Amino acid sequence: CSLFFHPHRTGHQLTFFFLSISICFCFCFSILTASLALFFASISFNFSFFNSIETPVPASVLILLFPKDNDIHFFLTKRTDAVEHHKGQISLPGGAREDGEQLQETAIRETEEEIGVDKNIIQLVGGLTPFYIPVTGFMVHPFIGWCNKEPSTNIQIEEVNKLFTVSLSTLLDDQIFQSENWEIRGQEAIVPFYNFEGRKVWGVTASILSEFKLILKDMKL
Repeated sequence: CSLFFHPHRTGHQLTFFFLSISICFCFCFSILTASLALFFASISFNFSFFNSIETPVPASVLILLFPKDNDIHFFLTKRTDAVEHHKGQISLPGGAREDGEQLQETAIRETEEEIGVDKNIIQLVGGLTPFYIPVTGFMVHPFIGWCNKEPSTNIQIEEVNKLFTVSLSTLLDDQIFQSENWEIRGQEAIVPFYNFEGRKVWGVTASILSEFKLILKDMKL
């Protein structure tokens, strides 16, 4: 725990931490997949989608970690109503892969384009379980990145309405994970979400954060 929540560590300690995360990703894969299945099993949907998992659109998102206020934080964005998908929702920086890109390159490029973080200061740590979104047809590949200090940002106003940060200590607080009855596409659904000071994070972003949270708890951070 002390390794994660004290940013002023030596290079060897940070290397050990990053290696520990990578190893944990590999050994926890089966548990994490089951966790995600349970997460969405708790949402009761009675409608179907036309997109196929056999031919998904590849996309990537980035959990960009950085030290701040004696904790580790990451960015979340509130999308504008001008974007094509997930209007007004809160999400991680990311987007669709461009031709010739590796998926991790997509995550870094989209982070730079959306919130203005210089791609040259981002160190990739590892990745999480890919997640298919039936309503849009995207297969989202989450990646974890690290910056040695809080990076400067400059949001892309056409895509990002607001940018805010969340600490890992907040993410690990079980009290912020809640659920409500919502109406989605004309159907009643019990929707679990993270309540970050009134900002409700649900859907695939919440699932990705749940997987990351499970890893952190498994590592006893």
